[in-house]
Amino acid sequence: MDQSERPVSGAQPPGHAVGEGGELPDWEKRFRAPRVSLPEWAEGAPERGLFVSNATGTFELYAWDRATGDRRQVTDRPNGTTSGTLTPDGAEVWWFSDTDGDEFGVWMRQPFGGGEDVPVSGELAASYPAGLALAADGTAVVGRSTDEDGSTLHVLRPGEDPREVYRHRETADVGDVSKDGALLAIEHTEHGDAMHSAVRVVRVADGSTVAELDDTEGGTLELGLTVLGFAPAEGDARLLVGHQRRGRWEPMIWDPLAGEVHEVAVEFPGDLFADWFPAEAAGGEGTLLLVHSFQARDELWRYEIATRELSRIETPAGSIGGATARPDGSVEFLWSSAAEPPQVRSTSGGTVLDPPGPRAPSSVAVEDAWVEGPGGTVHALVQKPAGEGPFPTVFEVHGGPTHHDSDSFAAQPAAWVDHGFAVVRVNYRGSTGYGRAWTDALKHRVGLIELEDIDAVRRWVVEAGLADPERLVLAGGSWGGYLTLLGLGTQPDAWALGLAAVPVADYVTAYHDEMEALKSMDRTLLGGTPEEVPERFRASSPLTYVDEVRAPVYISAGVNDPRCPIRQVERYVERLAEREAPHEVYRYDAGHGSLVVEEQIKQVRLEIEFALRNLRDAPAPRVLG
Repeated sequence: MDQSERPVSGAQPPGHAVGEGGELPDWEKRFRAPRVSLPEWAEGAPERGLFVSNATGTFELYAWDRATGDRRQVTDRPNGTTSGTLTPDGAEVWWFSDTDGDEFGVWMRQPFGGGEDVPVSGELAASYPAGLALAADGTAVVGRSTDEDGSTLHVLRPGEDPREVYRHRETADVGDVSKDGALLAIEHTEHGDAMHSAVRVVRVADGSTVAELDDTEGGTLELGLTVLGFAPAEGDARLLVGHQRRGRWEPMIWDPLAGEVHEVAVEFPGDLFADWFPAEAAGGEGTLLLVHSFQARDELWRYEIATRELSRIETPAGSIGGATARPDGSVEFLWSSAAEPPQVRSTSGGTVLDPPGPRAPSSVAVEDAWVEGPGGTVHALVQKPAGEGPFPTVFEVHGGPTHHDSDSFAAQPAAWVDHGFAVVRVNYRGSTGYGRAWTDALKHRVGLIELEDIDAVRRWVVEAGLADPERLVLAGGSWGGYLTLLGLGTQPDAWALGLAAVPVADYVTAYHDEMEALKSMDRTLLGGTPEEVPERFRASSPLTYVDEVRAPVYISAGVNDPRCPIRQVERYVERLAEREAPHEVYRYDAGHGSLVVEEQIKQVRLEIEFALRNLRDAPAPRVLG
């Protein structure tokens, strides 16, 4: 192959060929099949809903009148739209308008039934979003983040000019506003630790502090808090807060006016998050909907605050991509598994919202693997094609890093399985869902710690006869793309190929070009700026090890990406080109990924083509469909 960049064409590689009668292969059908998100509903108008769908080939917002069944497309933009919400009275849709995926923009509003899009405020300039909360009395709180101002929160009330209610250089976000619009909950990191927020409740009228929750130990913040939402009843100041006081995420109920805390001490392993049941469907002191996440799978529970009674809500084995309690007491949830595509279901029976068009083809189930690593037991999810191993194997590394892979439906791993590859996904240290210590473990040796866990699983799959050691692919997007490039340089003997999407490639340049909230996260992870801790940035940067890379590398990047900016990718690519190292680069006109289905398919197709062309004894392409 050409050992420098080459133009990427749209030619169809082996494996893309259509079946008899012109039918597309299953892997493409999974991307193209219409999908819908869990519908949001308006508190004061429960029959009015809002959801995201790719029905037109681009992910956009849709309004849904549940009483009539009418669905209306709200947004229509070349690069898609996914950030939006309903006003509590259901009269309007608010949605975030950026430019070609750069995440820098303003909030717009549109009547629920259709009409002109107008800015929610003509006085608030474009920014990165830092949360949004809407109250039943018409009060709105808009969070903004810019390099110049840091984090600012602004109160909007009908007939009034925007009023700044909070400002700080460190990262802060709108948590929630009380139902009556009197109180505002703020998640902030004024202490400088972007991984662990404190919570402050202030009066909307003047910004004065009501109360503060700051889980510190010995003056050093080690435990994070997150706002889950104010109580749904008028005049109820109680706030649902997630905490990590017992080493995992759990909810508690905090009354900032009375200074009282109600512990929701449910003895489950894994993380536990919560939301309120609507007031009309709750007991006297309220009812919580609990989402329990453990070992890459989820389940739902109902919790009565007054009696502490706990009852299970039956759901199939798999993952819950969101859940909401309705006024009638039913619970709607978005469910999927690795084998079965997502469905919006209800505890009252049946499917809530069917996407138009054909259903996505199923895939193969995941198998759990538990591997002893240098920092403890590592959980990995494995999918295998038909036949006997060892298989060519893709290690598909998740982004975040504060995220985790789960037993949920994903079209990209399924595409690799269709082409004869095994797929391994590793919930390395830094992943969520395995306790606070596991998530927090990667500080200062960023990237290197995660790769130690990935390498332990790599050794295990080879020893177990699952993976062919000569045909191992390291792949991922965002933080997974960063770990891919870092792994190719620090573990050059381990990997036959690398596929990095929207990666951090040059950590120092990325820091100086990225959005302010991510700079704060990098300072937390590495203990300072590139000027303050240059040795840590150097040790964790893929550019440091680029001369050690021997495997062919495929890189894709969005030219408008504010998270992993294009300039630092170009610096890495220039070094590969100087060495005449085998690589290809694909640049596309969007941000941190694409919301356009055809673009997503193109990117996966190009990765598969690159792998089939460059792996020794690559599997013969198969057509499934």
